[in-house]
Amino acid sequence: MPIPLFNSIASWLLKKRDHQIELFLKYPGEVQEEVLRQLLSIAEDTEVGRKYGFRSIPNYKTFAERVPIVSYEEFEPMIERARRGEQNIFWPTSIKWFAKSSGTTNAKSKFIPVSSEALEDCHYKSSKDLLCLYLNNNENSQLFTGKSLRLGGSKELYQDNGTFFGDLSAILIDNMPFWAELSSTPSNKVSLMSEWESKMQAIIKECVQENVTSLAGVPSWMLVLLNNVLEETGKSHLFQVWENLEVYFHGGVNFGPYKDQYKSLLPRKNFNYYEIYNASEGFFAIQDRNHADDLLLMLDYGIFYEFIPMDNYGTLEQRVVPLWEVRPKVNYAILITTNAGLWRYKIGDTVRFTSTDPYRIKVTGRTKHHINVFGEELIIENAEEALKSICKKTGAEIKDYTAAPIFMSDKEKGGHEWIIEFRTPPEEIEYFTEILDNALKSLNSDYEAKRYHNMTLNMPKVHIARHNLFYDWLKSKGKLGGQHKIPRLSNERTYVEELLQMNK
Repeated sequence: MPIPLFNSIASWLLKKRDHQIELFLKYPGEVQEEVLRQLLSIAEDTEVGRKYGFRSIPNYKTFAERVPIVSYEEFEPMIERARRGEQNIFWPTSIKWFAKSSGTTNAKSKFIPVSSEALEDCHYKSSKDLLCLYLNNNENSQLFTGKSLRLGGSKELYQDNGTFFGDLSAILIDNMPFWAELSSTPSNKVSLMSEWESKMQAIIKECVQENVTSLAGVPSWMLVLLNNVLEETGKSHLFQVWENLEVYFHGGVNFGPYKDQYKSLLPRKNFNYYEIYNASEGFFAIQDRNHADDLLLMLDYGIFYEFIPMDNYGTLEQRVVPLWEVRPKVNYAILITTNAGLWRYKIGDTVRFTSTDPYRIKVTGRTKHHINVFGEELIIENAEEALKSICKKTGAEIKDYTAAPIFMSDKEKGGHEWIIEFRTPPEEIEYFTEILDNALKSLNSDYEAKRYHNMTLNMPKVHIARHNLFYDWLKSKGKLGGQHKIPRLSNERTYVEELLQMNK
């Protein structure tokens, strides 16, 4: 089929999804209630369904009263049984795929069930929706005249007791429909290579000769790849390698700290950046407008959403609300009930709604990734905003960072200790530290109160990381590439201590 014709047909097919998206935009509560009814009906004869009487649950209120909230650790025994080949425990159809994920910090791996329904009605459906939304907003797009350079995980799939586990990206690639494989690069063989540094060279070798029109991957690792592409080709920017490149689809980490670096690699004002929000547990939200900084929550992927306000998360006063009761500007932890059999499951992410008509969100961090040793409630969103503003003031560029508390000892007050790897360092680290402190005060009143006259917290301590410190730290843990991320904020000092030892 000639490429222009394929481009036209693909665009037409993807745009047909519009009316379904319009349905959940117009009737979000009804669509979510219907998702819940379908999930309960499908799973009513599973072990979990019989235990909690899914058949007799008439509405959300009864569901919330009857079914407990669970963490991975609480759900793990059932997952392990499923991994050994038992069926009909928490989902009725056969589950043979498990996405292996250690998140950002856990040393112990998690194995997230992936059903055939989750693959088709969530993960692959979202990929088509992403393209649909992008094409509707960019009618002159020539996306399908070339290929998408995808950068997934660096783990192969492994078989165990008749089930398979590996990075979610490896599972998706292994089950990818033919149309997606035809329009992607590198080849599946290279995409599934397990050794990151060899894989990077193989990707470059395959992709520099292709007509790449889009990029897809986590910003931190994509940046490593793209800088290596320029080094290998001797070009000064990426349009000299791929002149038809028009969009970068990204997710996994906050894009803010990386955006200026991408703009230097991709120096065209009309180049597009589109953000997604997905995880091993499901695909949740997509940027639905050009140049927006929030994401449309996708409500018909077989996922039912609930939210816990972070101001009472984990307390006796903790309350849970469905989508139709959320409010803008409140920081929420997310609960999901999914078409892979996760029931009221805490995924560990936090979001803030920028709009409730339609429901748009910004990812603000992780429930475990904050610093609140002294009541300062510092979240990742605060840190990212502060660093973005002070980089503009100082001309600095940040490659990676992490922060942790300095605990009180004897009469010494507490504080925060930062390790920052700069691509372009500030002229004076003392000034950088001072305006970092001031920026955090302006963004977070709890932090400001604890810093008042050094009442509880001393001035932050900032260390400049040596070149590739965070890369080497991840490499030492076998976590190069894919979805692996630097833990930005932590309530304890394990990661900071390890990094400080390697920074000598």
